[in-house]
Amino acid sequence: MTLNVALQMDPVQDINIEADSTFLIGLEAQQRGYSLYHYHPDDLMYEGGKVLARVQSLQLRNEQGNHYTLGESQLIDLSTMDVIWLRQDPPFDMAYLTTTYLLDMLPATTLVVNNASEVRNNPEKLYITKFPNLMPPSLITRDTQAVKAFRKKHTDIIIKPLYGNGGWGVLHIKPNDDNLNSLLEMHMAGSREPLMVQAYLPAVRQGDKRIILIDGEPAGAINRIPPEGEARSNMHAGGTPESSTLNERDLEICQAIGQDLKDRGLIFAGIDVIGGYLTEINVTSPTGLQEIRKFDGVALEGHLWDAIEARLNS
Repeated sequence: MTLNVALQMDPVQDINIEADSTFLIGLEAQQRGYSLYHYHPDDLMYEGGKVLARVQSLQLRNEQGNHYTLGESQLIDLSTMDVIWLRQDPPFDMAYLTTTYLLDMLPATTLVVNNASEVRNNPEKLYITKFPNLMPPSLITRDTQAVKAFRKKHTDIIIKPLYGNGGWGVLHIKPNDDNLNSLLEMHMAGSREPLMVQAYLPAVRQGDKRIILIDGEPAGAINRIPPEGEARSNMHAGGTPESSTLNERDLEICQAIGQDLKDRGLIFAGIDVIGGYLTEINVTSPTGLQEIRKFDGVALEGHLWDAIEARLNS
């Protein structure tokens, strides 16, 4: 199969080729003989009824310090692409949302992965509310009295910015912590966004499991252990990855959400499970391919492209 593939992503020169999932996705596309292009979200535009982007042809190499070659910049109609990967990192803000609105204007002959409108409609921490029986006790609000009542009920809580990523701004408020009022004041003064508040899950000390689903089917997993004195297990926050397998509860969660992911065109998803509870469904720019490859020797990027080819041929 010959495909024209565009990666809408952060600057390729800045990525860590030992950790970046998009790098593996691009390498696999290249190995399959696809034509590969790169553009930054700022290069996306609309004019005269067309969605355009200033793109550069891209060649990737698994060589530290010499991992890419970019061609000359050219303005193209993105409808000439067979596949566009929506892969820039959050923040999930109005700039991010605008790229999804523009990509939505493309014809059905161009497959956007993940489906732009469904990425927009299902941000990580809100998507899980469609499956309340799988979630830990949770509250989404800007009402400080509601937060205090939730803490009184659950005593030990986690507070997160609703649209944060990479563990940024996640706080563990222990029962004897007297900083809650001050923290709420600071958040409300500096942001218009609600907070997500959840009951603290002590099982996080044993790890936060990242499970990759491809077109709704579980494909691999890693466990992420938080460092000593840290409630966050995210890799950005110093979490240590380790090999993991799927247990009965993990498979139950995957079965419960898998068809919904598939129906929405969310081909590449990474879910987070702590102590048998679903805490996030990552669909904006999921990660984990590199870690699973290192521990299990499984190239999930190949399975991703197989799923995409199947969709294009259906």
